[in-house]
Amino acid sequence: MALRNPFFCGVGRLCSRSIWPSLLFLSCFSHIVSGQIRYTIPEELKKGSLIGNVAQDLGLDVQRLHSGRARVVTRQSIQYTELKTDKGVLVVNERIDREQLCGDATPCSFSFEVILENPMELHQITLIIQDQNDNPPQVLYPVQTGGSVVAEMVPRAADVGYLVTKVVAVDVDSGQNAWLSYELQKATDRALFEVGLQNGEIRTIRQVSDKDAVKQRLTVIVEDNGQPSRSATVIVNVAVADSFPEVLSEFTDFPHDKEYNDNLTFYLVLALAVVSFLFITCLVVIISVKIYRWRQSRILYHSNLPVIPYYPPRYSDTLGTGTLPHVYNYEVCRTTDSRKSDCKFGRAGSQNVLIMDPSSTGTMQRIQSEKSILDEPDSPLEVS
Repeated sequence: MALRNPFFCGVGRLCSRSIWPSLLFLSCFSHIVSGQIRYTIPEELKKGSLIGNVAQDLGLDVQRLHSGRARVVTRQSIQYTELKTDKGVLVVNERIDREQLCGDATPCSFSFEVILENPMELHQITLIIQDQNDNPPQVLYPVQTGGSVVAEMVPRAADVGYLVTKVVAVDVDSGQNAWLSYELQKATDRALFEVGLQNGEIRTIRQVSDKDAVKQRLTVIVEDNGQPSRSATVIVNVAVADSFPEVLSEFTDFPHDKEYNDNLTFYLVLALAVVSFLFITCLVVIISVKIYRWRQSRILYHSNLPVIPYYPPRYSDTLGTGTLPHVYNYEVCRTTDSRKSDCKFGRAGSQNVLIMDPSSTGTMQRIQSEKSILDEPDSPLEVS
């Protein structure tokens, strides 16, 4: 990168007036450091937590921090701290995770500089991060798998003190927070096995006999030495047998298979219940519709309302098989308070009838337009 208006500061160091990368800036002005302070804080402090009073510890006035445009320059990619120039205090800007920042390094610390202008001052501040017990132990062996069961074999001829297996665990914390202890919490036969308190070794404490069960299940707790302490649980399966087929026959009923079968049974029962509910609902709906239609028909059958038949216009016996040789238009009117019916006959209209030929497959279209039929007042016949 090209530098504009280059000048030398210190011995053999080239600086720039326009570009001030933090590393180059600190290397250029390291000879004008005015003071150094050190703070010790625990990790995982919340954002805004107080680290220290920079103005008081450096002997500076708050007004000097404000007028000198005091700011923090760090080599870290994350700005963990922030300087409040109005109060002269240093606070946490981002959560500090010691394991992420330093890994296994002990002690864990990092430094940054507070810079003031007019005149130029540079004060170095070092933060020492104390470890907190924020991580539980992690079991490396035996590997806990959900799809299969791993068993350690112990021959029936094993003597006292026979090494069955060793529980291996680590803690990413440092110091006494990373000290681990092992304890046997549960066992199928507590009189047969023991776990080393410091090394996690599982050994037999008596002679294995033929009466001992083939399948043994041990639950071991791994606990750290932090305050408060954190722990992890590991399950160790042990097979007391001399041959692999004997072990296989005993470990056929796996816990995860039983859990799978229980879940499958539950879902089958649930599906059966849903199908039964839908079937009963459909059956009730169909029966309800049938009953409703039957009741409607009964109501119409027992009704006393008059029946008024309707005949389409120009109703006729087109085949000539009836008693009327010609086509007549008539209306039937019936009332509830009269026993008389009036029939009105119009003039013959056979010339306007659509003729159907029974021997043919089609019909002949009407060849003449319909003529209006006028009712003659002296023609109707009164029928009593």
